[in-house]
Amino acid sequence: QVQLVEFGGGSVQAGGSLRLSCAASGYPAFCSAYMSWYRQAPGKEREFVSGFDSGGSTQYTESVKGRFTISQDNRKKTVSLQMSSLTPEDTAMYYCRAVLRCPYDRRFNGDYWGQGTQVTVSS
Repeated sequence: QVQLVEFGGGSVQAGGSLRLSCAASGYPAFCSAYMSWYRQAPGKEREFVSGFDSGGSTQYTESVKGRFTISQDNRKKTVSLQMSSLTPEDTAMYYCRAVLRCPYDRRFNGDYWGQGTQVTVSS
C-alpha cells in the first residue's frame, strides 16, 4: 500500500535549522504525486506549510517564506523541507501529504498522509 514516512525532526534552539524528508512508496512510477508539508501545533488545526501548485511552482504559507525551502525528487519519490531561522512558533508535528493521480491504475488515486515528525524549537 501507499506509505509516507517522514524523518528529520528533532529539537533545536531558536535560529537553528532542520531538514525534514519524506519518502513515499507503494505506487507505480507513472503516478503523479503532488506532495506537500503540513504542520499541527498543540491546540491548533493542521495548517499548510509548503507544497507545489499544478504548474510545479513552490508555495509557502506566509509565516515561513524566506526561511523554508521545499524540494521534490520525483524519481526517488521524496520531498524535503529545509527549515532555517526556526522560531518557537514553528514548533509542531510536521506531516507529509501526497495526492496521487494515476491515469493507468486509478486504484492508487487518493490523498495520503504520513505519521508525522515532531519539530520542537526552544527559545
